[in-house]
Amino acid sequence: MKFLILGIGNIMFADEGLGVHLCKLLEKNYKFSHSNGYILDFVDGGTLALQLSYIIAKYDKVIILDCISADDSNIGEVFFFPYCAMPNKIKWSGSAHEVEMLQTLQYMEILGDLPETRILACIPKRIEQMSFAISDEIIKSTQIMEKILLNFLKEEGFSYIKIADYSLQELANISYKN
Repeated sequence: MKFLILGIGNIMFADEGLGVHLCKLLEKNYKFSHSNGYILDFVDGGTLALQLSYIIAKYDKVIILDCISADDSNIGEVFFFPYCAMPNKIKWSGSAHEVEMLQTLQYMEILGDLPETRILACIPKRIEQMSFAISDEIIKSTQIMEKILLNFLKEEGFSYIKIADYSLQELANISYKN
């Protein structure tokens, strides 16, 4: 079985890059293994959306890390849900990539290529062009997201050890170099 952690977002737009930064944080800070030899890959999907469909289709399970909008929600509020049971209050729109990512998943679903997909996301504080500064609210939210994802992977049979201690802001500051 192949699992994909897919970070989505524009790293040049402050909080909007949280999916990519969190994906990198998990990849750099932890070493994962599975007793059945399941594979866990991490991909920085940036703002590619539709171009990611051929990558997504290769996996059995996908967890998308991103930011979203939702009715009656607060900055930093975290959501974790299966794509097939997306809450009605979710408005996956607001930045350059989000509508395209939702459309990509819908397109893959229609074609029968969509693996079991879950979304782990939060409401961003700010989306500023040409800024790598992550808001304090989002840093706190990504700590919650990290715990949710580690617990989910543990439930799926993965074990992990912490091998480094990079912070989200530290990775955001150097994200353009990778």
